[in-house]
Amino acid sequence: MTAPADNPENLLETLLSTIETQIVPLTTKGVSSGSKLFGAAILRKDDLSAVTIHCIQQFFSSPDTTSSPRPATRDCIFVTTHEPCSLCLSGITWSGFDNFYHLFTYEDSRDRFGIPYDIEILQEVFRVRAVEGVHESDESLARRPLYNRRNKFFTAKSFADLVGEMTGGEKVKRKWRGEIERVKGLYDGLSGTYQEGKSQGVASASVWK
Repeated sequence: MTAPADNPENLLETLLSTIETQIVPLTTKGVSSGSKLFGAAILRKDDLSAVTIHCIQQFFSSPDTTSSPRPATRDCIFVTTHEPCSLCLSGITWSGFDNFYHLFTYEDSRDRFGIPYDIEILQEVFRVRAVEGVHESDESLARRPLYNRRNKFFTAKSFADLVGEMTGGEKVKRKWRGEIERVKGLYDGLSGTYQEGKSQGVASASVWK
């Protein structure tokens, strides 16, 4: 029997709905008091139901009893609004999640939200030249990925990657590309509120308030 998470169209629909109906409302409340735009959720692989929205700390703080066991991380889907920073990549890895899906890419964070730091940190700290002592051009270095999105710990995919996996033809793919852009558009106003708060001296926070 095929699990819901194995169907890219079904999975994408759930991920977009989770962001729109659960994460965006929380983010809307938070950005006015200085909370950042980034959000995440953890879903069960077997039925795509939400386990928590707040996210890794709350997941491990949730009850884990015989009558209501907490799912193992390998049985969960990790969904993020923005491609995770280096700190969050480590948190996802050390927590044992074997996957994550993201709506916005690093490039989106830089170009759409004026937040270039994730790319800058990965470039400056982790992206090293191919062979020590051997010259590699800046152009060649820049073409290499910032991190290995498929490795022994996890597989990372953007929502656009899920569209690429769909088999329903270009009409279906075009529909879901439109849905992705629609949900991305929900963040345009939130970004404006966040940037306005920063310009007015509202202290930035890494957690929802």
